[in-house]
Amino acid sequence: MTVLERLERELGDIVDTAADVLDDARADRSGHRSSGAPIAVVHARSVDDVQRVMRIASATGTPVVVRGAGTGLAGAANAGPGEIVLSTARMNRVLEVRQDDLLAVVEPGILNAELNAQLAAHDLWWPPDPASREISTVGGNIATGAGGLLCAKYGVVRDAVLGVDIVLADGRLLRLGHRTVKGVTGLDLTSLVIGSEGRLGVIVGATLKLRRLVEGAVCTITAAFPTVRDAAAGSAAVTAAGVQPSIMELMDAASLAAVHALLLLPAPASGAAQLTIQTDGPAARADAERIASVLREAGGSVVLTDDPIEGERLLAVRRSMHPAMAALGTTLIEDVAVPRSAMAAMFDEIAAIEREFGVSIPTVAHAGDGNLHPNFIFEGEIVPPRIWAAADELFRAAIRLGGTLTGEHGVGILKSRWLAEELGDDQWEIQRQILRVFDPQGILNPGKVFADA
Repeated sequence: MTVLERLERELGDIVDTAADVLDDARADRSGHRSSGAPIAVVHARSVDDVQRVMRIASATGTPVVVRGAGTGLAGAANAGPGEIVLSTARMNRVLEVRQDDLLAVVEPGILNAELNAQLAAHDLWWPPDPASREISTVGGNIATGAGGLLCAKYGVVRDAVLGVDIVLADGRLLRLGHRTVKGVTGLDLTSLVIGSEGRLGVIVGATLKLRRLVEGAVCTITAAFPTVRDAAAGSAAVTAAGVQPSIMELMDAASLAAVHALLLLPAPASGAAQLTIQTDGPAARADAERIASVLREAGGSVVLTDDPIEGERLLAVRRSMHPAMAALGTTLIEDVAVPRSAMAAMFDEIAAIEREFGVSIPTVAHAGDGNLHPNFIFEGEIVPPRIWAAADELFRAAIRLGGTLTGEHGVGILKSRWLAEELGDDQWEIQRQILRVFDPQGILNPGKVFADA
């Protein structure tokens, strides 16, 4: 009996072999596609479904790729020939909300934005705010260790998860973490799973740390600067002033001009870069006025509003970055992070790489936490060698400045070749050994992150 026949016998009509479904599973939003179609997509509805799939996979030695909404940007959820796709997108319920404990228990397939829409009825919210929040799942957020625009004040996914439930490669269910605020029993396996990109187990549930809805006004500030280095210095001045914005985003000249063109806005001044900042909470107005003063002293041309509609219009410029890049050509969206004090130096490195390789690299940054998203623009579907060479130099520059290959997108396929260089030989080997403890056969998402694990 074939693997497909076993799946169909055990799981029935949730086993999908439609050509378009299999083709969709070959790619995510990174632009990369696998060499061919997987065996099947299994649309799991329950933990039991997931366990059944993993027992079949373990018994037959068949690789499994776990997939949520497919919105990743590193190729981590792409499936190929001989692989089973285990989709958790239909496991999308909120199982429990506790206002007194500030926690929620959810299934992995619920969309980030849908979760917060449901939590709003309880005057609660889950802070992680990736740009893909309308279309990305909570399970995917956890698997990649996602971040977003609100990281500077409210942290990343790692700061907002109390526990995860995972199914191991052999079908066993583990419940990791705690429902308590504090908990140091044993090793912190929850943190190990967050950001593990499907290599350690299948996330089938999560206990999330919530916040109460923020009261008070939201103020939005934009500040135009003559150069991106000036804008980076402006963001550093805000951080040094001790004010805590909820959002602080930086757009370089190329990205700002592209968005203005897409939205049919007047063209910005040549070379101009822009900071977009929001403050929230009871002190939002006072904080915004202080930030505006700091930015003016740093040479910025400042606009400040507490009107929510106008604020969203200003923030829409930053949120339109991805479609603006798509309008320029095929895009390799990258994701390095450096210490905030090194942001200006990283922009200098990007400019030097543009000159050396003759490429355009429009860049935006979560300036509040030092996470940059350089976008390599090219023609065609396959990334040219020249672009990979430029990306190679970009990654090495980030590491030289004390940074990292990825702040929030993950390693996936795209960055696996550089991982050992950042980790060093000893840590690289220890992490590979950890993989083998969780998955001795190496059937979970093989070829991702640790390409030769």
